[in-house]
Amino acid sequence: MKYVSTRGGSEPKGFEDVILTGLAPDGGLFVPDAIPQFSQDEIASWENLSYQELALKVITPFVDGAIPNEDLRDLIFESYKTFRHEDIAPLVELDDDEWVLELFHGPTLAFKDFALQFLGNLFDYILKKRNQKVVVMGATSGDTGSAAIEGCRHCENLDIFILHPHQRVSDVQRRQMTTVQAANIHNIALKGNFDDCQNMVKASFSDQSFLPEDRQLVAVNSINWARIMAQIVYYFWASLRLGGPNQAVSFSVPTGNFGDIFAGYLAHKMGLPIKQLIIATNQNDILHRCISNNDHTTKPLEQSLAPSMDIMISSNFERLLFDLYHHDSEEITRLMSDSKAGDMRLSDSALVMARELFSSFRCDDSDMVEVIRKTNIEKDYLLDPHTAIGLLAARNCRIDHDTPMVTLATAHPAKFPEAVKKAGYPRDPELPSHVADLFDRDEYFTVLDDDQNQVHQFMKDNI
Repeated sequence: MKYVSTRGGSEPKGFEDVILTGLAPDGGLFVPDAIPQFSQDEIASWENLSYQELALKVITPFVDGAIPNEDLRDLIFESYKTFRHEDIAPLVELDDDEWVLELFHGPTLAFKDFALQFLGNLFDYILKKRNQKVVVMGATSGDTGSAAIEGCRHCENLDIFILHPHQRVSDVQRRQMTTVQAANIHNIALKGNFDDCQNMVKASFSDQSFLPEDRQLVAVNSINWARIMAQIVYYFWASLRLGGPNQAVSFSVPTGNFGDIFAGYLAHKMGLPIKQLIIATNQNDILHRCISNNDHTTKPLEQSLAPSMDIMISSNFERLLFDLYHHDSEEITRLMSDSKAGDMRLSDSALVMARELFSSFRCDDSDMVEVIRKTNIEKDYLLDPHTAIGLLAARNCRIDHDTPMVTLATAHPAKFPEAVKKAGYPRDPELPSHVADLFDRDEYFTVLDDDQNQVHQFMKDNI
């Protein structure tokens, strides 16, 4: 299998090269040149597999022999050893065929662990084999950073620099990044918002001349294909536990950078019967506006109680557009230029195709807080703010009550005590035992201006 850029200006690459490249040299994102297909009988035969065994089935076609099967199996099993629930991703029923898929049982209490524990092990495997050293650079709206640090902290052949928006992530999110003390880990608090961090990373990938000659940048954000690939697995996992593939399933996904829900789209393309994918946004609702009104205008970013969704530039949306426009790279390049100028509009045919599977919903802080409050009172179940937005979106957009509806629970509520306490919860939600001392640990981070030269100089000084 080869991987091609959405913008058509880069040579196709093999799996390992794509993992170590991240953003394509032409500014596009890598996607496989063909999507693996599974028959309904084949999917049904996986019903009793463990999560790790299922992951091996789903991921193997994308790797396509680049890593020997036994080695790939070892990498996958190693990646989920630190998850605290025997099911890895347990399902909880809140109401009649209304389910929550708990994706927060990994080491950093967020769904990003599913991909980044695996990606860290992939980096370690590939870099040792190649005897190569790299520089990891990533932007985070809160959860990617800690998951990337946890996944990569033991890798001997890389230095990692994570940019988070200064004073715009929760205290727990920040401390999960900044209390990890290791010589190869560097946290940068950038004076700006997440989009500023993400733009800094993209600009750095486009011009890596500031690095030593023997180093290259490697991505941990969801522009890295391995992130998307690993997240496809839990759609199959949930479906198989709810009667799939004989029974279609719908999913509501709290959405910021569009990577998590794009993984669901790929699961659908691979043969998993998915009735509906719901794009759940907070007040930073560019994706909702695009799907509902073909309005992709960029508005000022608002700080919310669901900070991981405080994103206005959803990078992975480009991967969906590439499919909706039948892999027309020239058209994607034009659309991305229009998007940068703030006036992108989708064709009627692309919008019709998107709406066949996708619905969308916008939820502001007040409605989100009310969902947390009511769910805690009525169901004795505590939601984090992002999952609450997903649950409200599921209830508002659900088109078929005979189809199980699964909301992806993307983070543990203890990561967002401010939102939970505003919902009337009497205390800070308790952190799991392995991070119970988080607020007693020393922090290590550097505050920098939103200035590329300043950030690059800091990186040069610390490689």
